[in-house]
Amino acid sequence: MTDRDGLASEAKATAQKLAPVAAAGEAGRVNRRLIRGLGEEGLLPRLFPRRAGGTRDGEISAVDLCVVREALGQESTLAENAVAIQTLGAYPIVLGGTDEQAGRYAGAVARGEAVAAFALTEPAAGTDAGALALRADRDGKGFRLSGTKVFISNAPDADVYTLFARTTPNAGTKGITAFVVNGDAKGLSGTALHLLSAHPIGRLELDGVVVSDDQVLGEIDHGFRLAMRTLDLFRPSVGASVLGMARAALDAAIGHAANRQAFGRPIKEFQAVSHQLADMATKLEAARALVYLAAEAYDRGDKDVARRSAMAKLFATETAQQVIDVAIQVHGAVALERGHLLEHLYREVRAPRIYEGTSEIQREIIARDLFRQQGDR
Repeated sequence: MTDRDGLASEAKATAQKLAPVAAAGEAGRVNRRLIRGLGEEGLLPRLFPRRAGGTRDGEISAVDLCVVREALGQESTLAENAVAIQTLGAYPIVLGGTDEQAGRYAGAVARGEAVAAFALTEPAAGTDAGALALRADRDGKGFRLSGTKVFISNAPDADVYTLFARTTPNAGTKGITAFVVNGDAKGLSGTALHLLSAHPIGRLELDGVVVSDDQVLGEIDHGFRLAMRTLDLFRPSVGASVLGMARAALDAAIGHAANRQAFGRPIKEFQAVSHQLADMATKLEAARALVYLAAEAYDRGDKDVARRSAMAKLFATETAQQVIDVAIQVHGAVALERGHLLEHLYREVRAPRIYEGTSEIQREIIARDLFRQQGDR
């Protein structure tokens, strides 16, 4: 068994052990018992360095993150969501913060004792993250934050937010700074949103929230770079998570096709069914190769990691949607019943084509890099 296989097995075993806790959570809200369990079982700490409360000797491996999210996506989307949002919310602190900030803010997140959130998107700044309008105005030795964030995973229940705000007006991506904001800060309020899936997500309102200079992550006006660095790390793992979902759907479709009888024979003997499954299996393998190539490129520090991450997320999320759709078609109406595995996966797989950069913005990232390379020749 390879290290990857061992990590995947550990992730699946943890999800199975915590399945009753995951099922007992309130739809659309943070499940603190599940997050605590993921910490106590050691899975969350394995994804954080020791200086940030984890058990890793070094920084996170994008490959390990992909392995965990793929395994959880196949076993439990609830556990996968919890791990994904915790790590995404805390990793700007790990990547851009000091050792003191990492220990103070990310440590409890790594142990499952605190809930984290990544707060980038705004009502008028989703795909165009450089258009952020939430203001960070200088106030003595700190800043006052005023504005709105929306579609923030784990909001409004998070204990710590990594939040991106505008410190220099009219400066585009060069005028954004990253902050750590406590969930109980005065002037911070929020409401839960209810989407197609049971994802914990909400809206935040900041009315003069005071943050000190020691809550700034990295340098003033360099927060956009930190946000993109974080997304470059996480985009391949978004692809990995939906690979797990699609694998579960494909396995269900294969089993159904082998057992379901129509016109006196198993439907797997109809070429219209078997060839669709063959095509989906092939696309899944191609998507998996792209995902892990991108993760390995991140771990090596390759220059083209942004393009590779975009390709991985784009192809994997689009492919997973196709695979789950075909699996439903093979099953027929039974797969549309509320509570069926495929009905659940069909709802869960839609959002990844939008969050952390839509499929359209991934194509834009890829295209820009292609033309940049052409100009370098």
